[in-house]
Amino acid sequence: MKPQELPAGEIAVLGLAKSGTAVVRLLLAGGRKVYASDSASSEKTSANAQALRSLGADAVAGSHDLDRIARAALVVASPGIPPDAPSLAAARRANVPVVSEIEIALRHLPSSRVIAVTGTNGKTTTTALVGHVLRTLGVDAVDAGNIGTPLAEVALRSPQPEWIALEMSSFQLHDTPGLTPAVGVMTNLSPDHLDRYPAVTEYYADKARLFANASAASRWVLNADDDRVQGMAAKVAGEKYGFSIRQQSDAWLDAAGGWLVLFGEHLLERNDLGLLGDHNVANALAAALAVSVADDAFRTPDARAGIRRALATFSALPHRLEVVGEKGGVQWINDSKATNVSSTLVAIEGMRRPTILLLGGRHKGEPYTSLAAAIRKRVKHVIAFGEAGPVVEQDLSGVVPLDRLDADFDAVIRRARELAVPGDAILLSPACSSFDMFRNYEERGARFRQLAAES
Repeated sequence: MKPQELPAGEIAVLGLAKSGTAVVRLLLAGGRKVYASDSASSEKTSANAQALRSLGADAVAGSHDLDRIARAALVVASPGIPPDAPSLAAARRANVPVVSEIEIALRHLPSSRVIAVTGTNGKTTTTALVGHVLRTLGVDAVDAGNIGTPLAEVALRSPQPEWIALEMSSFQLHDTPGLTPAVGVMTNLSPDHLDRYPAVTEYYADKARLFANASAASRWVLNADDDRVQGMAAKVAGEKYGFSIRQQSDAWLDAAGGWLVLFGEHLLERNDLGLLGDHNVANALAAALAVSVADDAFRTPDARAGIRRALATFSALPHRLEVVGEKGGVQWINDSKATNVSSTLVAIEGMRRPTILLLGGRHKGEPYTSLAAAIRKRVKHVIAFGEAGPVVEQDLSGVVPLDRLDADFDAVIRRARELAVPGDAILLSPACSSFDMFRNYEERGARFRQLAAES
């Protein structure tokens, strides 16, 4: 796809956060007429609107001109805008195509090759691992997409990168019909975002869009332990490769021997991978496999040594089972990014110490009962907090001792500190969004890190 394939006429960009401002700059650089708006009138969106006006866009913070959106040739929507928002409804009524910032950026990156990563959990870590492996192999590679750097920002770079490790959320996949990756990775599937999707089937349908442009030349890296992933990809065209922490596969964990194995040969000792939990072993296997099948140059003995070196030097990302300190024999672990039940489940299963689990925030529609078996094995005490506190208490009462605190987050940490003894771990893995107390999971994790340091 090429930039000139975009329809003639004004393009409306909805949302003035990072991805929205980046795609406006990209469109303006290509000589396009742009109307950009955001319903929020915060200091940040107002500043972004002013900056974009100075570049030639008609940018407004605080409202959307629905009539103008309906007259646009194309709408570029932020993934954070709900599908039933009036701005998107106006576009649909007028039959205006709606695409993502990533779709626009891909059309401006004709020579960059993409390894696209999606799934319910682990996609950010896997994306970061893919990028780290590629760079260790000496190629020009960037991490972009849902991981934090807008792809449109990458498209503005000169020269453009050879490779892109691209994290794709379900919301981004929904509006990116042109995605045709060199390798597509699906980490796992479980219910999520039920506060936005009317049914889990619709969430899975968006994940399946990873395979929309599959052909005989496609290469897919799939979780061999996940029946949903296997079922979704069963009839998809292309070469398929599997990774597993339970059974032999193209990339797998030999738990008895303590090795990560790639194409039948030992790759890395498990103890040399500095990440907590078997789910992170799965992420490492997925990344190593994805890079190794992406190009013949990545299958040589020297490349294999580079992949090994990359995995051994990778550190946990912030807010993802991040050990933020150990005081008085108590380990503090920040897993604030665990905003759904399935990601909290893998965090609990990865614990090796008696654990005090901090569980709560804004409820996303999932029951917490599926955590009960893992909690019985690994957790000594649960602290339920935030808006979800009553639901957590209802679902997990009687499993292990549980405190429900309706106070602020600082009080939650004080109570955890009181309960902990040397040899314990305090794990923030909330299984909820942060929006009842914090602006985002990063702010929640940063506050946890700060309070842990003060303990």
